[in-house]
Amino acid sequence: MKKEHIFDLDFTDIMDPKFDRRDFIRAAGGGIFIFMLLGHLPLEAQQESTARPQLPTDFNAFLRIGEDGRVSLFTGKIEMGQGVITSLAQMLADELDVELTTIDMVMGDTDLCPWDMGTFGSMSTRFFGPPLREAGAEGRHVLIQLAAEYLNVPAGELITVDGVVYNNHNKNQKVTYAQLAKGKAIGRHATGKVPVKTPDQFKVMGKSYNHQDAFVKVTGKAHYAGDIRLPGMLYAAVLRPPSHAANRTSLDLSEARKVNGAVVIHDNDLVAVLHELPDVAEETLTKIKATYDIPESDLNEKTIFDHLLRVAPAGEQIAKNGSQTVGTRLSATVVEKTYLDGYVAHAPIEPHTAVAHVEGDKATVWPSSQTPFRAKDEVAEALGLKAKNVRIISPFVGGGFGGKSRNLQVVEAARLSKLSGKPVMVAWTRGDEFFKDSFRPAAVVKIRSGIDKTGHLMLWNYDVYFAGQRGATHFYSIPNSLTVSRYPRWGEKSPHPFAVGAWRAPGNNTNTFARESHIDIMAAAAGIDPVEFRLQNLTDPKMTGVLKAAAKKFGWTPAKGPSGRGYGVALGIDAGTYVASMAEVEVDTKTGKIRVKRVLAAQDMGLAVNPEGSAIQMEGCITMGLGYALAEELHFKGGAVQDLNFDSYDIPRFSWLPEIETVIIDAKNDPPQGGGEPAIVTMGAVIANAVFDAVGARVLQMPLTPERVLEAMKEKG
Repeated sequence: MKKEHIFDLDFTDIMDPKFDRRDFIRAAGGGIFIFMLLGHLPLEAQQESTARPQLPTDFNAFLRIGEDGRVSLFTGKIEMGQGVITSLAQMLADELDVELTTIDMVMGDTDLCPWDMGTFGSMSTRFFGPPLREAGAEGRHVLIQLAAEYLNVPAGELITVDGVVYNNHNKNQKVTYAQLAKGKAIGRHATGKVPVKTPDQFKVMGKSYNHQDAFVKVTGKAHYAGDIRLPGMLYAAVLRPPSHAANRTSLDLSEARKVNGAVVIHDNDLVAVLHELPDVAEETLTKIKATYDIPESDLNEKTIFDHLLRVAPAGEQIAKNGSQTVGTRLSATVVEKTYLDGYVAHAPIEPHTAVAHVEGDKATVWPSSQTPFRAKDEVAEALGLKAKNVRIISPFVGGGFGGKSRNLQVVEAARLSKLSGKPVMVAWTRGDEFFKDSFRPAAVVKIRSGIDKTGHLMLWNYDVYFAGQRGATHFYSIPNSLTVSRYPRWGEKSPHPFAVGAWRAPGNNTNTFARESHIDIMAAAAGIDPVEFRLQNLTDPKMTGVLKAAAKKFGWTPAKGPSGRGYGVALGIDAGTYVASMAEVEVDTKTGKIRVKRVLAAQDMGLAVNPEGSAIQMEGCITMGLGYALAEELHFKGGAVQDLNFDSYDIPRFSWLPEIETVIIDAKNDPPQGGGEPAIVTMGAVIANAVFDAVGARVLQMPLTPERVLEAMKEKG
């Protein structure tokens, strides 16, 4: 068996479906295994995951120090561009005292890796990181104990440096980790009693490294699900209805079955054409004749908001202090506004893809998925197999943003492979992607707030419909506030005409847009600079610190809005990270078109394990955030999606990009927080606020299209 070095990205071994964890351990022979217990799932993770209420209580993650001195870290997490393939390795390298390049990441293989709820919510570093560090510290402790016996030196006199244990008083007395691991098979459970390193001891954490997968990705050598090729593999084209509400009334497969080499599948709801050539499969699919009954519906991107308000459930109070009556009495100025946010697609450049190979009572799947263990269970259920007979092998994922958690294409590929007896690839077309994927839910936010004569917030009433709780609670010092969320409970009928789900920082984009737009309105009503207004109404030192850092770097000078400069500011908290964003825009008053000239984001994310990786994530958030702020909006009629490609659905292009700056607060003594999502939550608000500062027009609905800007300018007069 060839060694699997994930940093070298030799995928030869993990492509072998007959290779399971027992084989791996047997093949590994000697080595030191450290098992770690992740414990209970944090509340935030429970809210985001429907897979299980908590993590297993056995030791469900481990690392191995091999006889060749290399270290393998086994994790159910996957790599989709967020960089945990590097940051997790950094955490382990520091605690274990090894060079970063000696760590091999084994990720998202359900036969080799421990169970994991999935990769989402910016939770990998902050929740998996602490027990990983403890396991690394435990491993270093075990190695020192072994070295003490080997060198006949008291353990207290030994130190570790780059995979070698030295006698601190005689550096010539030394032994490598590889030597200590040879001929041994030692397993230990991480106790959590061995102290982890303090920031002043870090050699790897807190330093910038390029993502370890960067080279293979920019050179095209990286493997994604669409790159998998198996002998005899067929490509699938799947029949889709014209609307999510459609009921099929007839089906004629006769012409499609005449195509040479085509395999036509009809299994209940699943109708597909398989062929050894993907374009022939697509062409043959057009020969299928199907008719549908489509119910009439008046729902579209314009009427959806009235519909949501009409069918909204009773609100759940999620935060309250003081009295609304008292707050109203103390307010010299009271402002009420309603904010709207439409449906947004995930639109990943890599579409949902999966390759499945079902052989007898066993199935192996290579998917583009954020949730490999959930996919394992779903395939087992769909095929009537035991879960232990299903293996998911995760290649790289080309962007997920929450959308690659449902695994619909995975189940389709598995079903088609079983029915055809061949390996099958399902790669959604761009039309499939826009139709079949879930969307960020349309939502409404109603805010009523008041300030006293000195510009201090006295009243806050926040009512959010269908965006959810994430980012709904405010962080300002307001003595009388109430926050209510209206969202369907589990099992209740969805009010949406198609599937909705998580979209990078679920709900927080909508909530931050509404809150920070409204805070700006209150600042203008008070006649106070928007940065000074926020500082005046903040007591949280982290938020105050990140706002001041952003203002200093941006070069913000106080001015009452609208100042005509086109400057905007917005604050947010997501995944434990505090973010302050500032932007400069230019608005064409004749066309309403917005040009974003400059965006700065400052973050307090605790320990930044890989500052370079964190900055890359911030830049990615800013870029992606331009889309939902300026252009992304799904058009539909009832359950019929009208945007099926990028010709009508705009995502950010390089020509849109402004000058981007990032600031990461030095907070290495604090635990690391999430970095994959925070900087996106402020983008809608910061641009809306900058537009107001530029032309005095307040746009209350995202995206901020030229038409809406012109309408706001007209209303302003």
